[in-house]
Amino acid sequence: MQLPLQITIRDIEHSEALETHIRDKAKKLEEFFDHIMSCRVVVEVPHKHHHQGKQFNVRIDIGVPGSEIVVNHDHAEDVYVALRDAFDAAKRQLEDYARKLHGNIKAHKPKRTNESGDMDAG
Repeated sequence: MQLPLQITIRDIEHSEALETHIRDKAKKLEEFFDHIMSCRVVVEVPHKHHHQGKQFNVRIDIGVPGSEIVVNHDHAEDVYVALRDAFDAAKRQLEDYARKLHGNIKAHKPKRTNESGDMDAG
């Protein structure tokens, strides 16, 4: 990664293990796309009034050339499950972005026009 990873943990007890886990997951993203320019990860408990236990929100913002990939994952009762699901979604989006960059995604052909500028019927 060209820029350092930014990690924000809100309303959760901060632990070195959690931060290391996030760093490991973020580093693995480079296996799917090696031109990541930045990565911001926010882990929080948005609603403290749930009766079923803690619900975690994980947001990942990944800066790539010409775009930004955003993953927002809610409602896992385990912070590590929430992180796994969010990073899996980020991985899929990075793979899609890489395929699109390399032209491996089928693009729709532009509609043809005849010489007078009208659209062809066929």
